[in-house]
Amino acid sequence: MSQRYVALLRGINVGRAKRVAMADLRLLVEELGYTEVRSLLNSGNVVFRAQGVSAPEAAAAIEEALVLRLGVAARVFVLDREELAAIVTANPLLGVADNHARLMVFLLGDPVQRERLAALAEQDWGCEQLALGERAAYVWCPDGILDSAPAAALGKQLGDGTTSRNWNTLMKLHAMCAEG
Repeated sequence: MSQRYVALLRGINVGRAKRVAMADLRLLVEELGYTEVRSLLNSGNVVFRAQGVSAPEAAAAIEEALVLRLGVAARVFVLDREELAAIVTANPLLGVADNHARLMVFLLGDPVQRERLAALAEQDWGCEQLALGERAAYVWCPDGILDSAPAAALGKQLGDGTTSRNWNTLMKLHAMCAEG
């Protein structure tokens, strides 16, 4: 039976670098043999179905195809429907964040990243907050992500080992994964 996945591409269509048309991205994912491919927004979010492939295998295949077919090197994070649902369910900041466009979710690629962030989660960030889940770090940025100290600290600590989405986008992706 096929599984529904979401692929989140890091740094796509931000500024002038790494420009990828979503139609090209959908075609690339379809050419890998994945089905029911749909994109969300213009920032590298793709939901698809695949059979007989793990999330890490799908991520590696998409990363390689991006370079070979489109000439774009970008880190790709793939979550299956259950992993995405667990990240959504585990968000401890929903009671605090009154603007979901400013509630950020940073994906963690492995448990070592979570351990490295433990000290950051213990800090007092004033009106901002940072909380760690099993597979994600959640950041409340009431004044926006560009001026967010915890978001900057996460970026410095994780580099290209993470990608982030705001809560609104993550919820749309979650709804797309839950369909059918």
